[in-house]
Amino acid sequence: MSDAAPEPGERKAARSANPYLLLAATALFWSGNHIVGRAIGGHVPPVGISTIRWLIPAILIWPWVRPHLKRDWPAIRTHWKAMLWLGASGGALFTALQYVGLQYTSALNVSVLNSLVPVLIVGTSAALFRDRISAMQLAGILVSSFGVLTIIGRGSLDVLERLAFNWGDLIILFNMLVFAIYASCLRLRPPMHWLSFIFVFAMLSALLTLPFAILEAWQGARFELDWLTIAAISYVSIFPSVIAFAAWNRGVELIGANRAGPFLHLVPIYTAILGSTLLGEHLAVFHIAGFALILTGVWLASVRPSTVS
Repeated sequence: MSDAAPEPGERKAARSANPYLLLAATALFWSGNHIVGRAIGGHVPPVGISTIRWLIPAILIWPWVRPHLKRDWPAIRTHWKAMLWLGASGGALFTALQYVGLQYTSALNVSVLNSLVPVLIVGTSAALFRDRISAMQLAGILVSSFGVLTIIGRGSLDVLERLAFNWGDLIILFNMLVFAIYASCLRLRPPMHWLSFIFVFAMLSALLTLPFAILEAWQGARFELDWLTIAAISYVSIFPSVIAFAAWNRGVELIGANRAGPFLHLVPIYTAILGSTLLGEHLAVFHIAGFALILTGVWLASVRPSTVS
């Protein structure tokens, strides 16, 4: 056995296969998507940007995906129903409803509802595939959820009691269930190169939302062509789309949807940090307490359950 240090390429491959780094990066990029989604509310059509968000990535990766797509096409054709379902749920429906909901509800309420996703993933996985959850994973979900509520409630139960929900919140709540179903069903994905999957996923998402984007434009919705629109489209087409979905899919593949779900509790942490950095907001004691609980919960939920014979 050689004691030589790993080569740079080997270290890079190990990092790319680390599910915890992948899932942490996913939460960061999706947190940025929430901020951008709030910033462009009423500025761009929600379904229109949903279509563009997936069409641009498909165009950009086309030169690199062609050889992989040719090799993976038999698997794609054989499992086209699974691919269609994943594209319709995780791409088309989830993305469109996300931008629609962000126009009518607050970031605070979205954070509340986002904290339900790990629980919903556990529930949908159990309902659809009879998955089991360990006591450690359940404890992690509960601890990280409490951390999220600590941040949202600013350390006070009175704030949580005064939260008001509207029909936009109902859209986001339904969308969280859609994403949980998508995450649970990722196991149906046929074996293929990740670029092939992202390309087919992106094309299906764009094609399925395109008719509704045309209807939206016909009803008078228009993009405001300014730097905000250009910056928003550039960000959402790369980071929360190609990179985040590829990282999430790989992370779920490596450790499973139940253990990956609690990493979504990192989104409020990133949102608070970005808000402090970009908007001049100051971190408070309840932020630090909530962050500690969230990170503890994510660690507990990510612990591999022991094998029972």
